[in-house]
Amino acid sequence: MPDPRFRAAAPDTLRVEQLDVLTAVFHRASGITHLLAEPAPEIMAALAAEPLTVAALLARLGEAYALGDADERALAARLDELVAAGLVEAV
Repeated sequence: MPDPRFRAAAPDTLRVEQLDVLTAVFHRASGITHLLAEPAPEIMAALAAEPLTVAALLARLGEAYALGDADERALAARLDELVAAGLVEAV
């Protein structure tokens, strides 16, 4: 079975505003505003262009950010949270 891929919610379903160190994301489909801290906005931005597996997403984030000891399990946990909020979906 292939690894699941994840993608961010469609840009037209979100309104994103930077609030100092937090990011407010209004999800039009649910009517809920989410306040996100790093790395959630960066994960969503990386998934905006194309669906990625956890491993591919970790590699893409590693190209842009100093991730230190980040691992796939930690990233998968953040993805699960974003999926539960409706901001990311598994495809």
